[in-house]
Amino acid sequence: MVVAYDGAGYSGWQIQPSHKTVQGELERVLHELTGEKERIHCSGRTDAGVHAREQVTHFDLGRPVVLKKLLIGFNALLEKDVRVLSIRKARTDFHARFDAQGKEYRYFVWNDDILPPFLRHYRAHVRAPLNVKAMNSAAKRLVGRHDFAAFSANPHYERDGTVRHVRSLRVSRRGRDITIVARGDGFLYKMVRSLAGFLIRVGVGELKPEAAAEILGSKVRTARVPTAAPQGLFLWRVLYRPIRTA
Repeated sequence: MVVAYDGAGYSGWQIQPSHKTVQGELERVLHELTGEKERIHCSGRTDAGVHAREQVTHFDLGRPVVLKKLLIGFNALLEKDVRVLSIRKARTDFHARFDAQGKEYRYFVWNDDILPPFLRHYRAHVRAPLNVKAMNSAAKRLVGRHDFAAFSANPHYERDGTVRHVRSLRVSRRGRDITIVARGDGFLYKMVRSLAGFLIRVGVGELKPEAAAEILGSKVRTARVPTAAPQGLFLWRVLYRPIRTA
């Protein structure tokens, strides 16, 4: 099941007691539609305030369902800030997280004195002029397979280690809109927001692009790498090998 959501009104993806979460809302509606209390697994959790253009999920049901009716039912019962884009059957051993081959995240920055109010949930706001050329110079130094412990918000609790392969990292500008696109085989906890925070510091001239290699090599998270605000982050797409239908 592919889901899109505006994360502004949610305490992230993962279900939490006494908090409104995307997973919690989807599971509530699934139970209402099917009578089955099943866990909905995602390709990767998103934090409070983070959005998803294409979050991939899976769940198991004990009885057959008409997929078209299930799709219509989800979108009729969910609030308008969450939408199920598609549902299809997959092989029984498919897992949204463990079968993912890679992800693309996009981080959006509004680079101007004033942030338009209708963008407040979808852009980080940076008033100082950003040097996109310097940001791209720093970004190139972070591409490849590295130990990204210095860019994880909690490196000591990464179950699969802190080595990741960033396939591409680039920065572009269109008017006052700046977009950071990160593609990789996977990302650590708050790693994309940490990469964005570092690149923004480079863009405003607080750090040189060459600092990227030094920070990577240190393998230690320090205040030199801030975690950028969640509002600008979108899970853009998840990459899989072709998913065989059941």
